[in-house]
Amino acid sequence: MSFQTGLSGLNASSRSLDVIGHNIANANTVGMKSSRAEFGDLVASSLGVSGGSNQAGIGVGLAAIAQQFTQGNITTTGNSLDVSINGGGFFQLTQTDGSIAYTRDGQFKLDKDGYILTNSGANVMGYPTDQSGTATSVAVQKLQLPTSAPIPASATATITAEFNLDARAPVAASVIPPTPRTTYGTSLTVYDSQGAEVPVSLYFERVASTVADPAAVPPVSATDNWDVYDVATGGAPLFQMQFNANGKLTAPAVSPTLTIATPSTTTPDISAALDISKVTQFGSSFAVSNLTQDGYPPGELTGLSIGESGVITTRYSNGQTLSSGQISLADFRNIQGLQPLGGNSWAATFDSGLPVQGQPGVGKFGALRAGALEESNVDLTSELVNMMTAQRAYQANAQTIKTQDQIMSTLVNLR
Repeated sequence: MSFQTGLSGLNASSRSLDVIGHNIANANTVGMKSSRAEFGDLVASSLGVSGGSNQAGIGVGLAAIAQQFTQGNITTTGNSLDVSINGGGFFQLTQTDGSIAYTRDGQFKLDKDGYILTNSGANVMGYPTDQSGTATSVAVQKLQLPTSAPIPASATATITAEFNLDARAPVAASVIPPTPRTTYGTSLTVYDSQGAEVPVSLYFERVASTVADPAAVPPVSATDNWDVYDVATGGAPLFQMQFNANGKLTAPAVSPTLTIATPSTTTPDISAALDISKVTQFGSSFAVSNLTQDGYPPGELTGLSIGESGVITTRYSNGQTLSSGQISLADFRNIQGLQPLGGNSWAATFDSGLPVQGQPGVGKFGALRAGALEESNVDLTSELVNMMTAQRAYQANAQTIKTQDQIMSTLVNLR
């Protein structure tokens, strides 16, 4: 019997050394979670025997190899496609054979088609989003960035102008075009539907208008009016701006529409709303504080960034940024029940339960950190101490076999 007891101890110590060796070998593996061997004693039961005072055990057995899903240290790498999870959850993967796996290893890559992959070639899963980063579906899909073609141009639809007109300016002569000495102007570039640049120059003249409303509060003066001209078209003014005695714009009440001719005969003219709601007439020099438009030319992908919520933002050569998806996370009721697959990934099992999917930073899911990786949670010092302990246990069990052998030899040699 002692031979079997000692042999079970040798097997247990050997398995413990296997687990420790596996941990040590993966001390520098990104997303690695250490394991430990857990043992239970073996006891033979006899029919009709009650009480255990005279029962000896018959050795030890491996009860489980338990995974330790504690948080690993997060190390900055500077690579925009490196992603770590600070908290709970796993990245969801679709492997090359179509099966689903989960990982904490965020060393991602882009393939030639723009798909985000792991080192093993598995696709990283996530949610589709609109351009603002809001998820448009609760169903996860393979994340793909638009790397194969430039984003199309967008024609200018809105021009926003914020400036101050000098309330001390003289009234212009009643001629068209007005005299240059009283001209205030500004210019910007807009874009047609093909992304071609179209210059726009506007100038403003203070005029003595017949429009006046002394009953208004505050009253509207007949000289607090400015005509707006387009240099390209010339001729009559496009519209008139009217201000009250406090220098606030009173008309037009809605944004006027500018029709801008394009250089191409096949491209339709640009029709843009001109937002002048913040234009003022104060007793200070003419100054433009803001002049923007929302059109842009086509652009090539130049870079990307991943936020804490998992939203992937792509940057383009035309200065635009667009959201191109959101990395999703999954968690389990019993993460100890996950089955290791190798390659830093796990598979769901009956014991782990079904995955619960969600967005990073929401509920129990941890936030993401781009440009960083989660190190292995293996404590190398502890593993080396555990290895020495397992070695001593192996030696002690070998000694019980040796002692039993000597006893048996003495018994056989009795004369």
